[in-house]
Amino acid sequence: MVPVIVQDAQTLEVLMLGYMNQEAWEKTQTEGKVTFYSRSKNRLWTKGEESGHFLQVVSAHIDCDQDTVLIKAKPEGPTCHTGSRSCFNTEYNQNFLFQLERIIQHRYDFPSEESYVNRLRGRGLNKIAQKVGEEAVETVIAALAETEQDFINESSDLFFHLLVLLKEKGLDIQTIAKNLEGRHQ
Repeated sequence: MVPVIVQDAQTLEVLMLGYMNQEAWEKTQTEGKVTFYSRSKNRLWTKGEESGHFLQVVSAHIDCDQDTVLIKAKPEGPTCHTGSRSCFNTEYNQNFLFQLERIIQHRYDFPSEESYVNRLRGRGLNKIAQKVGEEAVETVIAALAETEQDFINESSDLFFHLLVLLKEKGLDIQTIAKNLEGRHQ
């Protein structure tokens, strides 16, 4: 029996900890859904088998001592039985920008007339880029002459519109993060 840490594959937030025996590991590998060995139920237990909130395996990694598994997964709904996205009851999703990136991707994949992203996208690349410029100017003005809350709001608008622009250009946060990491070195 080995401990298994499950992380959201995109946000890297730790979602839960469970345990696997060899049979649970094999079932997880075969079916692509995280399956644990439940010590309380004394049987295999696939996360989501009752709630429908499965954890779809994106990748699995065994640590250097070969006594712990890290699974990066795509959660289909909340992970915790309490309804929280994580069993660790974190105050907020520290990586919400990745989640927002997924939401924007969903808007691209399933356009809706009610969606602001869809309407913005319909205006084309030039208008999306122009909107980023407008939000950048508003952020600077707020930083220099407005309240902290105004600055927070304008900064949020800037981040959002930049994510839409990145998506429109076929890029993502990970590309930018890797570039920044490379510059740091």
